[in-house]
Amino acid sequence: MDVLFRTLLVINVLIFFYFIVVNLSYISLILFSYIQTRRSKQESSIFQLSGLFDTRLYNSISILSPAYNEEASIIESTRALLNLEFSDYEVIVVNDGSKDSTLEKLITEFGLKKIDRYVPVSIQTKKIKDIYGSKKYPNLFVVDKYNGGKADALNSGINVSRKDLICAVDSDTLLEPTVLQQMLMAFVADPTTVAVGGVVRVANGCKFDLGEVSEVHVPKSFIGRVQAVEYLRAFLFGRTGWDYFDSLLIISGAFGVFDRESVIKVNGYLDDTVGEDMELVVRLHRYYRDRKEKYRIRFLPEPVCWTEVPETWKVLGRQRNRWQRGLADTLWRHRGMMLNPKYGRLGFFAMPFFFFVELLSPVVELGGYIVLAVSLWLGVINIQFALLFLTAAILLGMILSVLSVLMEELTFRRYDRLSDVLILILFAFFENLGFRQMHAWWRFRGMIDFLKGDKKWGEMTRTGTFSSRI
Repeated sequence: MDVLFRTLLVINVLIFFYFIVVNLSYISLILFSYIQTRRSKQESSIFQLSGLFDTRLYNSISILSPAYNEEASIIESTRALLNLEFSDYEVIVVNDGSKDSTLEKLITEFGLKKIDRYVPVSIQTKKIKDIYGSKKYPNLFVVDKYNGGKADALNSGINVSRKDLICAVDSDTLLEPTVLQQMLMAFVADPTTVAVGGVVRVANGCKFDLGEVSEVHVPKSFIGRVQAVEYLRAFLFGRTGWDYFDSLLIISGAFGVFDRESVIKVNGYLDDTVGEDMELVVRLHRYYRDRKEKYRIRFLPEPVCWTEVPETWKVLGRQRNRWQRGLADTLWRHRGMMLNPKYGRLGFFAMPFFFFVELLSPVVELGGYIVLAVSLWLGVINIQFALLFLTAAILLGMILSVLSVLMEELTFRRYDRLSDVLILILFAFFENLGFRQMHAWWRFRGMIDFLKGDKKWGEMTRTGTFSSRI
């Protein structure tokens, strides 16, 4: 019994310090993100984007928008893509065997007709049925193909594309009009850049006019507000911090720009993983590091796209389960990078962080609560230590979330109303009481499903956020 008591006590202490180290690491990352954000804003103001793009000394872009059963938002999101402030780009919507009226709505709304267009098979994909074009919108193309999943749809879009860069976006997202100019800054400033990510913000609760955000508000639902806090922390400051260390491992599948030839060199997106966005970025890192070629993978905090987040617990749980499976799959595929000197900070810093913190945290957190309860019941620890443990686990998480909201106010101030900011601060507290523990459970289940070999995408139901506000 003494051995059991000592073992439980040691485990409690280790978990306690794990929570402290993890949260302090996140807080440090936010502070570095703030430095990087200020630096990025200064570079943007000096760069004089409008003058640059008037000279046409920039790369052209193909925007790829894979769509599967997106009838609720496909027209509004496509129209928004056609209204971007950029002169040399094409929009390629890839209908990945939708079973609803996605394709029919596109044909009717944009007057599409079947066209002949040569498509080199740079990347193997499912067969393309037809390609549609529009006389009214000469830069719009719709690819109708057999279902092969999101990665396969993106690869088909890459084959069809004819521009220098590709911009991968989800069909349920809206890009701000000047977003391409902002993203191009990184490619023009450093020609070795092969990929750039931008900020994804929560569209639920906002008002839109002709495909543009006219009023920024927090979501009306509890689940939407919690996710708004999450997205601020993860995108605006978490990934900006990794950019500071030149160790960005993920560019969201909802919004990212890539050098087309670089993506083709690594054979595009993998179609046997649910984490194709992160896996592609890590594979690009590995490709250039293995060949000792100079390259950059960046994250910019100013270019913004708006996405509809889940409004039901069931759909949100499926999404987070899939994200965790994608993370586990990517880390496993590229485990050879872990602690490998050849990969520098990626191997010694970023990869271990994502493994020990992002991947294992749900196991440690849920296990910690169980060990704490058992230890308290057996008298291994007293109530004072239990309260200290919970304070470290919950209060530090609250500080992290609140700090993210305050940092947003100090930098971009996208929420004009004070009431919206106060709501976000309030839900930064709520996020850690109940939702965080539920989120840990979803991620834990995701790890179990990964070990079982589950690679199903899972249905993501949309409510038509954009269409209901345009």
